[in-house]
Amino acid sequence: MAGPNGTEAPAARWKRHIVRQLRQRDRTQKALFLELVPAYNRLLEKAELLAQFSDKLQPEPNDVTPTTHQGPWEESRSNSDQVPSPATLRMKWQEEKAGLRLVCGEMAYQVVEKSAALDALESELEERQSRLVALEARVVQLQETRAQQVQQVDARRARNVAQRAAYEALRLQSRLQEAALRRLEEEARDLLERLVQRKARAAAERNLRNERRERAKQVLMSQELEKAAKRTVSISESTDILGDEIREKAEMTLTLPAEPEFLESEAGEKWKRPFRSASATSLTLSRCVVMVKGLLNFKKRRGHSIGGVPEQRYQSIPVCVSARLPTLVQDVLDAHLSEVNAVCFGPNSSLLATGGADRLIHLWNVVGGRLEANQTLEGAGGSITSVDFDPSGSQVLAATYNQAAQLWKVGEAQSKETLSGHTDKVTAAKFKLTRHQAVTGSRDRTVKEWDLGRAYCSRTINVFSYCNDVVCGDHIIISGHNDQKIRFWDSRGPRCTQVIPVQGRVTSLNLSHDQLHLLSCSRDNTLKVIDLRVSNIRQVFSADGFKCGSDGTKAVFSPDRSYALAGSWDGALYIWDVDTGKLESSLRGPHCAAVNAAAWCHSGSHVVSVDQARKIVLWH
Repeated sequence: MAGPNGTEAPAARWKRHIVRQLRQRDRTQKALFLELVPAYNRLLEKAELLAQFSDKLQPEPNDVTPTTHQGPWEESRSNSDQVPSPATLRMKWQEEKAGLRLVCGEMAYQVVEKSAALDALESELEERQSRLVALEARVVQLQETRAQQVQQVDARRARNVAQRAAYEALRLQSRLQEAALRRLEEEARDLLERLVQRKARAAAERNLRNERRERAKQVLMSQELEKAAKRTVSISESTDILGDEIREKAEMTLTLPAEPEFLESEAGEKWKRPFRSASATSLTLSRCVVMVKGLLNFKKRRGHSIGGVPEQRYQSIPVCVSARLPTLVQDVLDAHLSEVNAVCFGPNSSLLATGGADRLIHLWNVVGGRLEANQTLEGAGGSITSVDFDPSGSQVLAATYNQAAQLWKVGEAQSKETLSGHTDKVTAAKFKLTRHQAVTGSRDRTVKEWDLGRAYCSRTINVFSYCNDVVCGDHIIISGHNDQKIRFWDSRGPRCTQVIPVQGRVTSLNLSHDQLHLLSCSRDNTLKVIDLRVSNIRQVFSADGFKCGSDGTKAVFSPDRSYALAGSWDGALYIWDVDTGKLESSLRGPHCAAVNAAAWCHSGSHVVSVDQARKIVLWH
């Protein structure tokens, strides 16, 4: 039966298949009986023939003469002179009958066997037919599933085509936006260059005006002094009085008052005295003029005017003459909500900053042997890994795990600037001695120099290993790395000037105040003092029980560079004598976890240590 689409219905197909299978079975079974049936028929015919022979051969009671019978015995009789007796014929007939019965039994047994085989084949055929029906049902189900999947594939292809079209549209839009972004960056770069040029021109004009004003003041001062020198004076007073007046005049010239009439009136009052020796007086005044001009020139050379030295440096921090070894615990606090990673003293030794994994920086005052909370600096984008005060003590710089360093002004709770540009965790951030400049190191294998005035990266140094810490000298940057090397960079040159290998990953660096010695801490559980004058390792410190607790363990010099201090994994502080290399003392007490960092105040009287269990400890 044809279906609606011109194809046979599934029922007609499986019926036709069953008919074909039955016909095939008939052919195979018929072939088995083709030889058996004729043989059986022949046996039946022979049995009937023998039955007739037996009936004819049985003699009648009154008849002695055997009946005439045409058969095979006649042939034998014609061929033989003697005729077999009926007993012999009966015996032969019995033998043939027994043979035929045996053959019939064998044939019957074969018929039974063939019937059993036929039944087995019929049962197998029925089983296969049932399997065929199940398989056909499975085929129908699979065809339906296939049709559904084909529909799904078609729908997904259509959806992929739509998504590809949307993707191409987004790609075109992104290209347009990238082109617009490049144009905006070029415009911003041009605007920045023009702004810098305008600022440079404004600074040059301001410097020129200041120089003109200074020259005018100097000319006016010279005229006033020459006028005062020509006046008559009396030197009846003692020479000391004249010296005092000259000193007063020099001080007056250094203050540079704006009103020339004030100078004239004061000079007139001071120098209206009887005249004794004009030559002596004029010589003294000319020496005073020369002295004032020298002071003015010295002031200009020192850069007090805007047109002086371009690099503005911080004032030097007083150097500690003799540091005191800490022995006692004065205060213990839970400073943060989680582990504390960094600590640093301000230049006045009374202000302290700590930074931790809770993204906060706490400022503390050291008052009377106690730590008093001063302020909390917020806004860090990640865990604090390093904190540093600028030499003036007015700003705090911190490195964070948020791929940036952040700058705070002391007294303001929110971040002032964010130095973004690294692509991985920032592990160190330090101020340079030059104002408005800083250096950061990161796990993205770069060291960057920053112009803090514009929050702009002025230089990027690419390194082959993670940077764990950096320190800065006058014109040198030193970085410690994960590949067990300390690298030196000249801030005025593009390349690395020197590499010093150490054993173990470098965890921290500390530069002495005289910038002649460098202290490094590494994961081989040793501290090393490097003499920068000969670029050689001078001392190696180690101790039984001392072990770095992390890749951020910080070690520091004492302010007078007499001692080296580091915290261990078991909460102990170890102090070595730099000159002798011997372990001076080990401090144990409040810390029950690994000490991450320690700081020695600039006066040399206090030490602060922080650990992974949120504690901050003040030692005296």
